[in-house]
Amino acid sequence: MSYVKEVLDSVIKKNPSEAEFHQAVTEVLTSLELAIDANPEYRKNAILERLVEPDRQIMFRVPWIDDKGVAHVNRGFRVQFNNAIGPYKGGLRLHPSVNLGIIKFLGFEQIFKNSLTGLPIGGGKGGSDFDPKGKSDREVFEFCRSFMTELCKYIGADVDVPAGDIGTGAREIGYMYGTYKRATGLYEGVLTGKGLTYGGSLARKEATGYGLVYLTEEMLKEKGMSFKGKKVVISGSGNVAIYAAEKAMQFGAKVVSMSDSTGWIYDEQGVDLAAIKEIKEVKRGRLADYKNYRPKSEYSTKGNVWSVPCDIALPCATQNEINENDAKTLIKNKVIAVGEGANMPSTIEAMNQFIGNKVLFAPAKAANAGGVATSALEMSQNSQRLSWTFEEVDAKLHQIMINIYKQMAAAAEKYGKKDNFIVGANIAGFEKVADAMLAQGIQ
Repeated sequence: MSYVKEVLDSVIKKNPSEAEFHQAVTEVLTSLELAIDANPEYRKNAILERLVEPDRQIMFRVPWIDDKGVAHVNRGFRVQFNNAIGPYKGGLRLHPSVNLGIIKFLGFEQIFKNSLTGLPIGGGKGGSDFDPKGKSDREVFEFCRSFMTELCKYIGADVDVPAGDIGTGAREIGYMYGTYKRATGLYEGVLTGKGLTYGGSLARKEATGYGLVYLTEEMLKEKGMSFKGKKVVISGSGNVAIYAAEKAMQFGAKVVSMSDSTGWIYDEQGVDLAAIKEIKEVKRGRLADYKNYRPKSEYSTKGNVWSVPCDIALPCATQNEINENDAKTLIKNKVIAVGEGANMPSTIEAMNQFIGNKVLFAPAKAANAGGVATSALEMSQNSQRLSWTFEEVDAKLHQIMINIYKQMAAAAEKYGKKDNFIVGANIAGFEKVADAMLAQGIQ
């Protein structure tokens, strides 16, 4: 039995009922076989066994009281996966779907994503099954205070630096940071995604979406193409989707479709991004309201955006949103490139369809690394007590995304898998972490 197969079997046996974690580990490890086989030191030092086992998994109770005086209890998580190249770094997801398996899949992916940025940050992830939607500011504050009162025991500027994620925006980060300060007495860069008045970074809000487009543009450029004149479909309408749409439009593309959890829009003339921002960022509403701004647009609650013919698809909503049939539909409609803005938005079967049909495919751990890269730039600014301009941060982000593309393209070619950026991204991210683990001994 191969080393990879042994470790995969062990992961499934040790972590039952964690389907997303199984999927993430399978996708990564199967693509690493060429690199693993080329270096027997990896097996001798149990690198894979150590990679798939988090350094620690923290799970805790989060009690809070709603506006009616009723007590509730949620479950909080922080998985500190690997700190071979730097402090643990990864977001805090607040969503009813959150469980240990999802946090572990996200933390595992974060190891390689953070490695690809070229910055000294390790992999971690956290969150809670709390849903901030429909809650008052006071209720969100009560939850965040309770959550951080426990989490603060395990994090620090040089230990573990959480960030925002789904459900955790500027409001939630602010409440958590205030609680951390009060509980520890420390004013330090322990969280990223902070407000600009207390240590946040310009361009952080835009970073994941902009970075996705920067990397996808670089991928297209290598084939003599660009976003200019291309029709783009984007799933989601949150932070990543909005700013991916903004940058794609700046690069000359026409974004014709976006979605949220209740439905999706199609606007043949090109999406009115100002309307989307007002609906989502100001009113916190639903895309069903978009027809009030563009009466000739279409809104549907059936199917999904992947039925819309496009040149470039940017999944920016959630995991496993593109299945094999969706991939076949995109391919039938002649999609030329797919860039993953969300974490693991394509199933393994969908990814195989894209690679098998020569679609340019940028996997999430490379394509959406702009967010964590800019978080690390925020950490740098906090450490130096500096504040860089939007243009400075954006220029650094752009170069980081170009470097990530070059890393994954070079690794794919090195192992005879030219243009297979799944293999390239995984190997490039893995080798840096694995070599650091070898240098530090069995820990």
